[in-house]
Amino acid sequence: MNLFILANLYLTLRTLFCKFKMVIEMANFKIIAAIGQNGELGRNNQLLWHLKQDLLFFKEQTMNKKIVMGYKTYLSLPKYLPNRDHYVLTSHKIEDKRIHTFNNYEKLYAYLNTFDEDIFIIGGASIYRLFLPYCQEILLTEINDSKTADCFFPDFDKTNYEKTLIGSYTEEKTTYQHVRYLKK
Repeated sequence: MNLFILANLYLTLRTLFCKFKMVIEMANFKIIAAIGQNGELGRNNQLLWHLKQDLLFFKEQTMNKKIVMGYKTYLSLPKYLPNRDHYVLTSHKIEDKRIHTFNNYEKLYAYLNTFDEDIFIIGGASIYRLFLPYCQEILLTEINDSKTADCFFPDFDKTNYEKTLIGSYTEEKTTYQHVRYLKK
């Protein structure tokens, strides 16, 4: 009987330790995206806007970080983004050995959670939707313009976030803001 109690105690403590350890080691997921007034992200697998300051913002935020994307976003990149670890959720084969591929969201999420660092979710819409509940921070470039799109950023309840304006810009007659939404 004492052995039975000790075994149950051991399993309970082990379970608690694992849960505690998981919380400590949990990755800090962040979303980064540029969206139009209606949440537009892109069309025909291309960005709708190419704003120099926004592309620089993306580069500064994601440099030396892990970036997570879907297959279409991977294909839309002009090249391998240097000084970033690329993770792609896809069932397609990618020949580039620098790219880490996962064909299962749960496995990707569990793997990324072994890192105690910032991990950026860079798109597309379905990848944003999958990771949104786990992101503590959303960095949006909110563009004061609207264009025809076939890909949109998922809706989220902004009242659950603290909003901070990072900066405002005007480029090519387009005004936009970099905004940080931090989960309350």
